[in-house]
Amino acid sequence: MSEHKPERIAKVIARAGLCSRREAERWIADNRVRVDGKTLDSPALTVDDKSVIQVDGQPLPQAQETRLWRYHKPTGLVTTHSDPQGRPTVFEKLSPTMGRVISVGRLDLNSEGLLLLTNDGELARRLEMPSTGWIRRYRVRVRGTVDQNNLLSLENGATVGGIKYGAIKANLDSETRTNAWLTVALAEGKNREVRKIMEHLDLRVNRLIRLSYGPFQLGKLQRSQVDEVPNKILRDQLTENGRKTMGRFRGAGWAKAKKWPKQIRTFKKSTLNLKNTQK
Repeated sequence: MSEHKPERIAKVIARAGLCSRREAERWIADNRVRVDGKTLDSPALTVDDKSVIQVDGQPLPQAQETRLWRYHKPTGLVTTHSDPQGRPTVFEKLSPTMGRVISVGRLDLNSEGLLLLTNDGELARRLEMPSTGWIRRYRVRVRGTVDQNNLLSLENGATVGGIKYGAIKANLDSETRTNAWLTVALAEGKNREVRKIMEHLDLRVNRLIRLSYGPFQLGKLQRSQVDEVPNKILRDQLTENGRKTMGRFRGAGWAKAKKWPKQIRTFKKSTLNLKNTQK
């Protein structure tokens, strides 16, 4: 727990790595959390270092140093800790030596590529927020006729099924008689956003690979491989001009990444071998 100012109970639980802040709020609503012997029914409580916190009758684990991993998620795994349909999950395939981790955002069952994992639920929540300005970049294989004008129109955003999506940058990289490869970049990362936008353009996605999430790249990670981001690199990537603008990071600060205009105009090629992705 922080040694500084008091914090909301859900934020403290998330920072301990048990879950996200949103999940912590649900746990509180389900009467799973006690503070100083009293069962909570609302997350509107501020706690400090002296507060005795229990979750499911167990003391809150001592917060560890924040850690972040890059993981090359293969297809066929769902990004959840427990799947009602009994499908294999990302987390049951990870090494137990990592301890309990949560994902920064999700990749659906049939999507692959870079998935960030962390032991800090508060960090995960921060990195998922569109306000960070972090760009998610994908290689997308689609079936259908690609209209360049339709792709350009996505830079103004789109409304699909009553849901408004922000600006999306989509480039046509290659095309055959049956498929086309696109590079797609976006900042929001709403549920199944790329697939829904492509369907809106009458394109069917048959392969989707996340290449990067903000400054973190898939690079040469092999499928199912996990690689921890060194603490120094984590601090450097998440801090801008030495200012702590996104809250406290254990032992360091983190900050907003570069905003959309600078990142989206660059639209660099990924370090992932594109020949392999097009097989």
